[in-house]
Amino acid sequence: EKPEEIPDPLRLRQKPLQQKEETMEIIQAEVKLFNRWSFDDVQVGDLSLADYIAVSADKHAIFVPHTTGRYSVKRFRKAQCPIIERLTNSLMMHGRNNGKKLMAVRIIRHVMEIVHLLTDQNPIQIIVDAIILSGPREDATRIGSAGVVRRQAVDISPLRHVNQAIYLITTGARESPFRNIKTIAECLADELINTAKGSSNSYAIKKKDEIERVAKANR
Repeated sequence: EKPEEIPDPLRLRQKPLQQKEETMEIIQAEVKLFNRWSFDDVQVGDLSLADYIAVSADKHAIFVPHTTGRYSVKRFRKAQCPIIERLTNSLMMHGRNNGKKLMAVRIIRHVMEIVHLLTDQNPIQIIVDAIILSGPREDATRIGSAGVVRRQAVDISPLRHVNQAIYLITTGARESPFRNIKTIAECLADELINTAKGSSNSYAIKKKDEIERVAKANR
């Protein structure tokens, strides 16, 4: 018969450490927005906007859209800002709302729940689809100085496409709750869902079509 092995105290001491490291890795791997919505299955359908819509699970996954990042220090750095945070920041428009980021985060949290209830999809995906569809692809710029000004159609860069889309979506959501029983969260959720469908009920889609129509007339 083999003699009984005496357990090595060092090996025994290492085991809980190894388990701890494994559990830590698991916790780090899954970062979900509001601890609920996963970034893993979010796809950016438009290849030209993939670098400007920051939703990749490895780089831009966040628990809360409040990273306190300095994205306006350098030109184009705001493209690295998580897209949900950019939408949150865009809600803080007009003087009375400036700086109320916790309120904006709370609104976004409610919006996520409403969008999920109405569509049964990942709300991050709905937001990405809405941004892709609501940004204009062509605009008219003013050419000429002092008196004689004409408009000339120009293509829109991918970054401005995203900027305009976020602006139009939040502007539409901000205008619709006036003289209305709906909350801002409900209005923003409706705006996002309609925009992601490409529906003409959406303020952002209407404005986008109008911008592109003016540009087409000035080619």
